Amino acid sequence: MYKIGIDVGGTNTDAILLDHNSQLVYSVKSPTSLDIKTGIEQSLQQLLQGANIDKTKITHAMLGTTQCTNAIVERKKLARVGVIRLGYPATASVLPYTAWPSDLIEKLSGNYAIAHGGYEYDGQLLSALDQEEITKLLEEWRDQVESIAIVGVFSSIKNDQELQVRDWIQAIYGEDFPVSCSSLIGSVGLIERENATILNAALCKVIETTTKGFIQALQAEGIFNVEVYLCQNDGTLMSIDYAKQFPILTIACGPTNSIRGASYLSQIQNTMVLDVGGTTSDIGVLQDGFPRESSVAVEVGDIRTNFRMPDIISVGLGGGSIVRVKDNKITVGPDSVGYKISEEALVFGGSTMTTTDIAVRLGLAEVGDPNLVAHIDEAFAKAVQEEISSLLEQAIDKMKTSSEDVSLVLVGGGSIIVPEKIQGVSTIAKSEYGGVANAIGASIAQISGQYEQIYIYSKEPREESLKDAQHKAVKQAVLAGALADTIELVEVEETPLAYHPENATRLKVKVVGKMV
Repeated sequence: MYKIGIDVGGTNTDAILLDHNSQLVYSVKSPTSLDIKTGIEQSLQQLLQGANIDKTKITHAMLGTTQCTNAIVERKKLARVGVIRLGYPATASVLPYTAWPSDLIEKLSGNYAIAHGGYEYDGQLLSALDQEEITKLLEEWRDQVESIAIVGVFSSIKNDQELQVRDWIQAIYGEDFPVSCSSLIGSVGLIERENATILNAALCKVIETTTKGFIQALQAEGIFNVEVYLCQNDGTLMSIDYAKQFPILTIACGPTNSIRGASYLSQIQNTMVLDVGGTTSDIGVLQDGFPRESSVAVEVGDIRTNFRMPDIISVGLGGGSIVRVKDNKITVGPDSVGYKISEEALVFGGSTMTTTDIAVRLGLAEVGDPNLVAHIDEAFAKAVQEEISSLLEQAIDKMKTSSEDVSLVLVGGGSIIVPEKIQGVSTIAKSEYGGVANAIGASIAQISGQYEQIYIYSKEPREESLKDAQHKAVKQAVLAGALADTIELVEVEETPLAYHPENATRLKVKVVGKMV
């Protein structure tokens, strides 16, 4: 039995093969192509040729991809979205798409309606649904929208209205029509939750193309009858069908794959992780083997959202970062030669000085031809390395929760540029397979389920609330592809709501289980 793990980065697409004991059999690293799909196909082809195994024994294939992130940032391949907010007239003063970039609104069509519905903060009815109102709206939008986002006021307390409207939409447009419900995606906060739901709805075409392309790439190499999963941004996996419902959960999955891979390779459950790629360096924190989650609202493509995101700091520093001297000052990055490093870096016969050239000049790495960088002054190279250290030290300090030195696990194909000592870091752990930690993280991950809701403990006791939330989280994990009898509770987070008079608490539960 074998597993394939593929992670698509900005510079390289990494592919690995694990055996039934989760031991690395073979790995490859190839440049990420402009269309991404070609890079995946090339990595797969190289992996299978090099490993030379019986393809019929491959049982699982996992993909970590940047395509959903790229679609939002580049404003490409997005679906036309209709937004139904259940909250008339209470929320009419702040309309959907408020504070959105105009070019993104134009791409998504900008169709929205504020309809009757919604709840008060204590779960009391704000206004009842009007089926005739929704039906009329859907007839107006027919052929104008490709996906719909439903957002109910305080649906984080009660979401039955959102689910009812979803049923009405699919009865009129068909069961396969993409519908996103905010209560299943975002957290407390109407506008941020609405924004996340709109983005999720906009990604339905991207995720369809991505999953179909991955399956076709596998089949082109003679790999059939495998369980296929996509990576989530909490360091776990989800099935193809689940990913189609929640494509937004793939955003920022690359860094979390690396963090999970770093934990696996180092056998450390709690530490800081530095993942250095060709273009950027990502810094995250491992807590009990999983990436630490961000506790603040996160912007995605200039849109403020509040859905689950990892706590990651990205720095414009990688193995392909360009080194310059301007006005007697050394600068490193943030621009990079990226996937063209094998053509443009000095050690490979190119004409652009990169951080990799500096590492080779100082004897930190053995890549390319060191004779091609022998002309670089050693004092200058050391000064560049000091600038690299400074960039990393500042980023690491931002991730610390105390002034004490931290332990660090170093991974990523660009990790050769990192100095042996960094101020504020007590120890640095490395692995010979650190260059493909992201793909390893993708392939060893479990399936997760998460559920978040506001519970009023004075009406529903805490133990009953916990039991209900865990039951719903388990249900999500099973939908994502987990085996029910392997699921276990890994996280419970309770946040009392100070503004609520009846002991209301935002309860978040996370469970994980083994894949089918």
